[in-house]
Amino acid sequence: MYIGLDLGTSGLKGILMSEDQAIVAEANAPLTNERPHDGWSEQSPQSWLDACDAVMAALGAKADLSGVAGIGLSGQMHGATLLDASDAVLRPCILWNDTRSHAEAASLDADPKFRDLTGNIVFPGFTAPKLAWVKNNEPEIFAKVAKVLLPKDYLRLFLTGDYVGDMSDSAGTAWFDTAKRDWSDDLLAATDMDRSFMPRLVEGAQVSGTLRAELAAKWGVPASCVIAGGGGDNAASAIGVGVVKAGQAFVSLGTSGVLFAANDGYQPDAGRGVHTFCHALPETWHQMGVILAATDALNWYGRFVGQGAAALTSNLGALQSPGKTRFLPYLGGERTPLNDAGIRGAFVGLEHATDTAAGTRAVLEGVTFAIKDCADALAATGTKIDHLLAVGGGSNSDYWVKAIATALDCPVHLPVSGDFGGAFGAARLGLMAATGGGAELATAPTIEKTIDPDAALTQAFADGFERYKSAQIAIKGLT
Repeated sequence: MYIGLDLGTSGLKGILMSEDQAIVAEANAPLTNERPHDGWSEQSPQSWLDACDAVMAALGAKADLSGVAGIGLSGQMHGATLLDASDAVLRPCILWNDTRSHAEAASLDADPKFRDLTGNIVFPGFTAPKLAWVKNNEPEIFAKVAKVLLPKDYLRLFLTGDYVGDMSDSAGTAWFDTAKRDWSDDLLAATDMDRSFMPRLVEGAQVSGTLRAELAAKWGVPASCVIAGGGGDNAASAIGVGVVKAGQAFVSLGTSGVLFAANDGYQPDAGRGVHTFCHALPETWHQMGVILAATDALNWYGRFVGQGAAALTSNLGALQSPGKTRFLPYLGGERTPLNDAGIRGAFVGLEHATDTAAGTRAVLEGVTFAIKDCADALAATGTKIDHLLAVGGGSNSDYWVKAIATALDCPVHLPVSGDFGGAFGAARLGLMAATGGGAELATAPTIEKTIDPDAALTQAFADGFERYKSAQIAIKGLT
């Protein structure tokens, strides 16, 4: 059997998968993050280890783990976990959705070699500008830094005792030569660092180490159990839904929103805010358009009006044309295509007729149009998306999925009930590492239903997108 551990922002999820890729058991442990200042988002790395121990104990209570041959890791990207020479954590991890380093990010991004080598804008959420911020604002901590690990790679250090990263997660640091799939000495030097601060690298489906003997004994797992390289959360999710070749894509409606397309080659376009990273499989890359608030925006609106997300979306009926009320979902800044940490969200076009349902539709439309913005950015690089898989909690809303299909004029496939996310993809990577398998093991899930664009509303959504773009321009600089 194989285990996938997905270290997310709000929790750590573990699944136990059989050899034929059936999910045998699953467990979750919640996590919280702290926001001590505006734009800050931090988490205690110790909480990840406690969550991992809890999840493994829960899996062990549900099933016999003595047959586990491999464990794969998936994790929230970009987080800066700072260790001293004795592996002590120096400060809380600065998370992916932390924007404090916007000035440092702009400074690094002004150096052409960052975009040239990474294929990406240096976003404030990336790891390199976080270290520049620490150097500028916490120099006593920076002076003690011996290793910088991404969140799942700190978890790996706990599991194996070794410093190892994978290509897909490391490509989101802004220290990575994405074409060469290796650390860049030049980019590290630009932030007063070198390779000694970085973990060694393996591909996502390769063996990164074996489980420490004391943990194997504690959890009832064989001492021979290997730990796969794993991947960043979106790359691992792509393995989980079988998006591993050019032309395949998925949209994830989680806390953040992601439009993910696999590529057989390296085709960056940093200028449009497209994320171009290594995939979790060798000689494969991927592109992403990323928005910072998807279900997060709906949950925010739910708190505003005193209703849960499910209640808000369950009675919307048939898809309607976008109304006068528009919502811009920039609650904590935006990535693709704006690269603007300072922009904030807005409702425009509010009127007496705007009730809770109209506000809900506006929020769903706003996130939909933000994803359309991402699709246009990917299309400008030559990436063609013929159809999409939809995953994440937001995909439970048929109204929302229908809006996305209509705005993108592209059918959206919904998998059968089940978990095909980061934990499942991580378990598949664990299977690959233990058996020597590859992309052939990352099959697509069975499709429960396909939601086609509403041809009668395609033009209305195109017009609504133009109004959204006008509002986007209007609010820039106001917030």
